[in-house]
Amino acid sequence: MTVAAYEVSRAIAEQNLRLDHDVVVDAVNHSEEARQTWRTAASRTEALLGFVYLMLSDAREHEGRLHSRDRGLAHVGEPAWADVLRRRADYAAWSDDVLELDTAAWTADEVADAIIGRHDST
Repeated sequence: MTVAAYEVSRAIAEQNLRLDHDVVVDAVNHSEEARQTWRTAASRTEALLGFVYLMLSDAREHEGRLHSRDRGLAHVGEPAWADVLRRRADYAAWSDDVLELDTAAWTADEVADAIIGRHDST
């Protein structure tokens, strides 16, 4: 997602936050500039903000999941493994408090429970 796409998503998120809806954004957030988008939305709406970083420590499993994935998006191709490695190398370190979950060790239900548990404790 480009920063422009983040800004469009931010505007939609802000509209929903102003309506007192909870908002969950699924985005890579690879740069400080991208992350600032969500800090801005939270600040403008006085919403709580929590970052969750889902990662996969098992490279073989990660590559296997990538190759078996089909999101059904005809106009958007799936990334190659080289794209994933390049993006990983360019990924900015987190300066925020972030809940990091390794999906190699957690089921989808456990990930959801951890995120909900963190949200409920704030």
